[in-house]
Amino acid sequence: MAHGSKAHILVVTDPPAAPGYLPRVRYLCEYLTRKGYAVTLLTEEYGVMEFERSYPLVTIPMYSGSTADWAVKTVWTLLTDWHNRVFAQKAVHQLQITNHKYDLVLCSAFSDFPLGAAERIAQVLHVPLHCDIRDLDEQVDDSTYQYRHRTWWTMPFRRLYRAIHIRRRNSVIRTADAVTTVSPWHQAFIQPLNTNTHLVYNGYDEAQFCPENIPAEQFTITYIGSLFEWQKPALEIVKQAIRELNYTDIHLDIHTPQSNPVPHHQLGDAIRRSSIMLVLTAPNTHGMLTTKFYEALGCAKPVLCVPSDQGALAELIAYTHAGIATDDKEAVKTFIAERYHEWQQQSFTRQPATHREQFSREAQSARLEEIILSLLHHD
Repeated sequence: MAHGSKAHILVVTDPPAAPGYLPRVRYLCEYLTRKGYAVTLLTEEYGVMEFERSYPLVTIPMYSGSTADWAVKTVWTLLTDWHNRVFAQKAVHQLQITNHKYDLVLCSAFSDFPLGAAERIAQVLHVPLHCDIRDLDEQVDDSTYQYRHRTWWTMPFRRLYRAIHIRRRNSVIRTADAVTTVSPWHQAFIQPLNTNTHLVYNGYDEAQFCPENIPAEQFTITYIGSLFEWQKPALEIVKQAIRELNYTDIHLDIHTPQSNPVPHHQLGDAIRRSSIMLVLTAPNTHGMLTTKFYEALGCAKPVLCVPSDQGALAELIAYTHAGIATDDKEAVKTFIAERYHEWQQQSFTRQPATHREQFSREAQSARLEEIILSLLHHD
């Protein structure tokens, strides 16, 4: 088996979608390529993938684009795991995989696809399988998870769909040679399925998210990201705190993909121009360490997390001294007031966080590389 700079790693992932294009996976591929590994990224065909890369990208078409085709194949996937089976078959054929030397299959996923396909490919190659689990269905309770499926007749189908995918996901996790995941909660959840489970945080891209003191004429509390129904009560707490403070020059700036989105290449500047970065969560979520927290950490901006998730995110905010996670409106008001007075004095805010570099994507990719090497060197 080849090692180090001669190792060829097949990275399998769900389709990278704009605007972020799966930064965890892309950064890892670039990191490994810089370190001398041969990397091939394999994914499902999904529109135009306009991200720069220094490694080959192989895409597999799976759907024709019609609603009828998608519906039939979705039902067939529930019954027979069509998505994973056929993706693996097409990949083996397209990559001429039996005639090509790969040393490891690494699959990064949030559900059972493409975990099942990666397992099949690794079996064909007779190489180790490393599963990188970015999300788990169980990280949000059932009532919250169903927020888009409130119609009564969709509930049984959604629960069946979820149960089948969890069972298939767990089957692959049990057989994997190593597993990585994104938070202490996720690690504790997965370890009963696979004892060789490691924690690798998501982190921030240190090239894009770095500190810079930018004077601002207005004190801005910024939220960037999707805004779900279960986050809106937390947003109301912040709005009420702002009203009660009655500072005339505080602006709450909300950017969602549907309304006032921030172009991906402008995210760093948007965070650096902000006075406080807002993170919205809920106590019934588990281990959800939003990328926006890491990006604010990278830019050394104060983080206001409402409410406290009473878990991994609150612990990480406390560990890094990145800001505050709280359910209490009065604590929110105090935090905003302190940062407001800091802004009045110097026209910008800066959070003196600790352990910041530990959560860069480079540092976390180096940790992933250690686990990869342990599999490559395993006899």
